[in-house]
Amino acid sequence: MFIDIHTHAYHPKIADKVLAQLEGHYGIHPVGTGEIDDLLARAKAAGLDKVVVHNAATAPAQVVPANNWAIRIHRENPAILAFGTLHTDFPDFERELDRLWRNGIKGIKFHADFQGFRLDDRKLWPIFEALSGRFTVMLHVGDRLPPDRNNSCPAKVAAIVRDFPNLTVIAAHMGGYLHWNYALEHLIGKDVYIDTSSTLAFIDDDTLARIVSGHPRERILFGSDYPLFDPGEEIARLRKRLSLRDAELEALLSAGSALFR
Repeated sequence: MFIDIHTHAYHPKIADKVLAQLEGHYGIHPVGTGEIDDLLARAKAAGLDKVVVHNAATAPAQVVPANNWAIRIHRENPAILAFGTLHTDFPDFERELDRLWRNGIKGIKFHADFQGFRLDDRKLWPIFEALSGRFTVMLHVGDRLPPDRNNSCPAKVAAIVRDFPNLTVIAAHMGGYLHWNYALEHLIGKDVYIDTSSTLAFIDDDTLARIVSGHPRERILFGSDYPLFDPGEEIARLRKRLSLRDAELEALLSAGSALFR
């Protein structure tokens, strides 16, 4: 099963607004419409069987509506494996996790930079404890600010992995968008998954080679970060940047299936 482990799609009422916000923050012109139909069409054209769709509630009041959306698209589209979301200030998170689990949602996404908290905020620790051994956690990692000033960074993720050894963590963007040297120091070679999303267009050859050679191949997952990038174009870029043979590319595209057995 070939999986894109890191995508986003939005309700038609807000898709244009979100795309504008993404372009303003990252300086990247998004591809397509950012809506479900466009994502699934691009995934099919790329030869992918499943896509994991993420969202992140930027306020406690958004958690339930965002998770309702995740449950809906997960239920209505066999090709979608949706992740839910939580916020540090959301009350009764255990009940919400039970609701997600009953509806087939097996993962949670945190984007601390957009959600407005730090990944070393101890309010997260009871949540991580509740997620351990049960949910997969996708963590956005990195940005333009240095690690001490950024809400997320590889060192913060390493502390989470250390304190919660039964927590399955995916450190997005090969361990840290624009923080790859810190990822090499704190995450690469550790018991953590990384994905390729929003990395290949920016990382230099030497750093990319050091990350790939230093991390278990079965823990490197394909992610496009649609709508920032097209899945098919990212697969082609991945093959070229890493000089992958067919079997190697297929192994990377299917590595994420181990999380959904």
